Amino acid sequence: MENTQNEISIGIEEKLPPIQNLLYGLQHVFVSNVWLDPIFVAAMIGLPFAMAANMVNAIFIAAGLVTLVQATKLVRLPIIQGPSAAFDSIMISAGKANGLAAASGGIFLSAIIVFILSVTGVINRLKGIFTPVISGTVIFLVGISLSGFTLYEFLGGSPGDENFMSSSTLILSIPTAIIVLLLSLFGKGIWKSFSFLIALVIGDVIALMNGKTSFSMISEKAWFGLPHFLPYGGLTFEWSTFITFFVAYIVAVIEAMGVYQASASMLNTELDSKRIRNGFAGESAGSMVSSLIGGFPTTAYAQNVGLLRLTGVGSRFPVMVAGILFLILGLVPKAGALLALTPDAVVGGIFLPAAATLIYTGISILAKVEKNDKNYMIIGISIMLAISLPDFASNAKGIIGTFFTNSILIGAFMSIILQLILVNIPNLLRKKEQS
Repeated sequence: MENTQNEISIGIEEKLPPIQNLLYGLQHVFVSNVWLDPIFVAAMIGLPFAMAANMVNAIFIAAGLVTLVQATKLVRLPIIQGPSAAFDSIMISAGKANGLAAASGGIFLSAIIVFILSVTGVINRLKGIFTPVISGTVIFLVGISLSGFTLYEFLGGSPGDENFMSSSTLILSIPTAIIVLLLSLFGKGIWKSFSFLIALVIGDVIALMNGKTSFSMISEKAWFGLPHFLPYGGLTFEWSTFITFFVAYIVAVIEAMGVYQASASMLNTELDSKRIRNGFAGESAGSMVSSLIGGFPTTAYAQNVGLLRLTGVGSRFPVMVAGILFLILGLVPKAGALLALTPDAVVGGIFLPAAATLIYTGISILAKVEKNDKNYMIIGISIMLAISLPDFASNAKGIIGTFFTNSILIGAFMSIILQLILVNIPNLLRKKEQS
């Protein structure tokens, strides 16, 4: 990522006026999909309204707590925390099988294991395995995965859906995306820095003028609410569920490592072992809390690193504000309902440039790896299988089906396995021979 630090006009420790902090924090909230993941998962499972609302509130609170603590005390990077996309499909599978209690148990135990690995410093030793080859591949695949969701929102669903590529959808998504692109690429000053927020406001105004926004749901929400403790009836343990969630959790760790590396590189900041240890300890502790109140694991959000690049604002203080906003949205359901006023097409328009930047961030990390045939093979095979295998495994059931239909899981574990077989193990054997 040559010269990326030159694109950051506001540094990591630079303090801003309160209004600017608030507005930059709002951009982080809207660009993240903290609220979209639980809404999507709850809808796909078919959860009752009260339980779905509880899941959304739990995610907001967990994301807010971890974001705030990470930015102030632990990893101290401008990174937003939220639910990892690696968990969406397995949460949906668990929910449809009435296994959310077992899912919470699997998440809780996985988080405990990662927390112990973090505080003991063992996770720092894994940095030798989680090389830029792996982290770059995973960040790239997260961007590809996010692009599918983004286009679903941008185009109004899938072919055959009522609003797919309808004029009422495209009149919202296209102008929103164009405004973000023009302002972030050619704008100066506040126009560039607030490109996402400006596009969001204009998109919402267009939606309001076209009757696509309804305020009725806000009046139906309460002013204050707390998520329920163990809403699915307690934590239960099942080996098959635990293994699936632990695999996904390791992928989330790899994803977060890539986000840490990308953010630190962009801001010209050293990513030392203390930051890594503290960061994963914070994430795993937050995931434990999230599982106890009905949410799912939190991890570092890659799309918000893309926001740093596009706006040039690398300060961690707006991220603290975003953490506080998440907490407010989780504790005040009426405030959380405000996010739902933004139509899906506008969300798609905002996400399109963010997903594109995320893909480029992955490519940028991969561009820094040592140029040799082994690395090329690891990257190429991992990405190829991650993109292709899900189509062939669409009818598979159980753990196998969950794994082989998730491109992020496939890419992460193929890159790790190939890294071990082609690089780490041969290097270890070579050292033993020489000694």
